[in-house]
Amino acid sequence: MFSPAAFPLASLGAFITAYSQSDWFGKLVILGLVALSMISWIVLLHKVWMIRKVRYISQAFHKAFEQNQEAMLSLEVGNLPKPRQAGLRHPFANLLQTTQKKTREILGKNKYFLTQDGKVKAPVYLTPSDIELLESHLAATISSESKELEKNVFILSTIVTLAPFMGLLGTVWGILISFSGLHAGGSAGSNSAILGGLSTALATTVLGLIIAIPALIAYNYLRSTLKDYTSEMDDFSTSLLSTVEIQYRKVE
Repeated sequence: MFSPAAFPLASLGAFITAYSQSDWFGKLVILGLVALSMISWIVLLHKVWMIRKVRYISQAFHKAFEQNQEAMLSLEVGNLPKPRQAGLRHPFANLLQTTQKKTREILGKNKYFLTQDGKVKAPVYLTPSDIELLESHLAATISSESKELEKNVFILSTIVTLAPFMGLLGTVWGILISFSGLHAGGSAGSNSAILGGLSTALATTVLGLIIAIPALIAYNYLRSTLKDYTSEMDDFSTSLLSTVEIQYRKVE
């Protein structure tokens, strides 16, 4: 009776047999494909896990900020939700810290010039050009965070292209070995070469596709998710600028 668990084992056995029957170059191609598969899955799983965690903590951070935005400049970022994992990026916290830092700097500059003009008791406001300056700093922060989140995603796109080509290389090499065995005649050595060549050709073709298909799906998913998250960062920066304008921009 057919057992579903026996199918993966049989498939693995077929690849092991193909590897054992291959010549040195066929073995090299198969090992290269196995290495690509390991790299692909490591990058894939790490990036998917990281982005899911970043989006989750960003949503919690945004919700907490909306409840405390009245005192934005005095708001302690450390008191808001933050990642539990060390080294995990926190783009929304960086956007808030950038806004706080630059707003304080601009308000301090405006206060200094008011003092120079003898208007010590005059209220300190932000001008439209100050708001534009804040907006440019936030845009730069979003760009920097996006680049960090996209780091190493290119590996998946490279594997999507490279794996089928390596599989094709193994296929062509296996067929070449098979034709060489046919040309050699019907000896036991030539039959072994023919079988080894066919095994290499089929195994490398399948391996190349098995590696490329998940990598392609993951790459497209990550690109789409990162694009959506960049839009979320844009929305949060707009919320920060709106809060700053309401609280510190002078009414014309």
